[in-house]
Amino acid sequence: MNISINIDGKDFSIIKGLTIIDAARKAGIDIPALGYDPRVSPPSNLEAAFVELTEGDKTIFVSATATTATDGMVIRTQSAALDSYRKIYLQALLRNHWGDCTAPCVLRCPAHIDIQKYIYHVTCGNFPEALQVIHESNPLPAVCGRVCPHPCEDDCRRNALDGAVNINGIKRFVADWNAGRPQPYKPVCLPDTNYKIAVVGAGPAGLSAAWFLRRRGHAVTIFEMQEAAGGMLRWGIPYYRLPEKDLDLEIQNILDLGVDIHYKKSLGKDFTLETLRQKGFDAVFLGLGAQKATAIGVPGETNKGVMSGLDFLARLARGEKPDIGNRVIVIGGGNTAMDAARSAVRLGAKEVIVAYRRTRQEMPAQNVEIEEAIEEGVNMQYLTAPVSINVSGNTLQMICVKMILGEPDKSGRRRPVPLQGSDFTLTASTIISAIGQAVDGFCIGNKSLIDKWGNVIADAKTLQTSLPWVFSGGDCVTGPDIAISAIGAGKRAAEAIDEYVHTGAVRAKSAPYTCKKPLEGFATGNFQRDFAR
Repeated sequence: MNISINIDGKDFSIIKGLTIIDAARKAGIDIPALGYDPRVSPPSNLEAAFVELTEGDKTIFVSATATTATDGMVIRTQSAALDSYRKIYLQALLRNHWGDCTAPCVLRCPAHIDIQKYIYHVTCGNFPEALQVIHESNPLPAVCGRVCPHPCEDDCRRNALDGAVNINGIKRFVADWNAGRPQPYKPVCLPDTNYKIAVVGAGPAGLSAAWFLRRRGHAVTIFEMQEAAGGMLRWGIPYYRLPEKDLDLEIQNILDLGVDIHYKKSLGKDFTLETLRQKGFDAVFLGLGAQKATAIGVPGETNKGVMSGLDFLARLARGEKPDIGNRVIVIGGGNTAMDAARSAVRLGAKEVIVAYRRTRQEMPAQNVEIEEAIEEGVNMQYLTAPVSINVSGNTLQMICVKMILGEPDKSGRRRPVPLQGSDFTLTASTIISAIGQAVDGFCIGNKSLIDKWGNVIADAKTLQTSLPWVFSGGDCVTGPDIAISAIGAGKRAAEAIDEYVHTGAVRAKSAPYTCKKPLEGFATGNFQRDFAR
């Protein structure tokens, strides 16, 4: 005998005697449950599978596992009140919980790679399985294994005992092992969906979006403005840090899934969003990156011999060897500045000076990059800011001023303040500016999609713009960030685009409930014994 029920506004005919959760599952509707599996045990008081029942003017919460569906029952599985009720119930269950629902390293990783799982597989010698786990979140493990600053290791629980697990090194090992195989790992793609997706930009965000979209069965075409893919991975990181062959191999792995790519195609020049729409693309992902160098903002910065760090590194990536002379000044304190300084040393400069307006403590570059630059002979000149650049014969004269640190600014670092009367001069054959990067989103041609600085405006959760069929992520949304952040954005965008083309809309997904072990007591002997067990 069948009865009729209504779940989330839809009518269903079900067999009499089913519980609400079983009825919902048979209708293809998932109800969040904890501790419930009808195959192994009857319902218990530890379950958290609640739904709303509407009875006249009243709404009540009931257990979906312990309540039998009755004829005419009106059920809701999702609502703000229900979400709050479930959360409160979980908090009550876990009030004495000691542990992490999700490991801190996974939470810290922008791509949320299942770190414990792939390390477990490596420990067991299951390298193919480990690689498969990594590729579920990151299609560029060999790249990240070489250039990622691995914030995951900062939050590794092993720091409480002796030091972080070498998470990034293990990932690199697995990726390099795969590269040496006769037949490297290639994931299976779902059957073709007949949906066409355009990806603008072949940096880490665009490449990752293409990887995950193609795996979901969509036809993907990348449009890249340069003559080769990689974005800042290629044009902003020297080959001594990220060898070209390793970058090319992982890019080719993505293209081998059946992803098409067109080089030297610029948005706003060779095509527009509207022409992509006219060509039948169902959705577009904008992964423009941040490849526009920030100006120094001083007189004389356009003089011959003054160049940006991005231009300098891009010329090296193209195989050029610019004549930089014997004395080079690099302005800035980030990773690009360190890369430019160390590259200048490799080009044969006798003296390389890094001029930075704060102290070493405030330098945004990775500490290992600063240390290695110093070991290679780079002279760090802190609390130094340029005022103007003049030409004197074949020499550049950079007038500088000494700085002192004031109150913290919006970045959290102490603001540098000029010290009156402290002007001095540095001379150089070449000056390289590496003070920052910006997004050139004006090429999009739609002012409603960008802010006044040229960054793309996209929803933080869905990555959808004000044009429902246009999505964006990575540096062009957040500003310059590390590669793994762009990779994570590409993955999230692919999930949102997949939902959009199939349903016509994208729902913002709330973060899964998680609790985290408190930091207090990490250094206690009891914790160390339990941790080491």
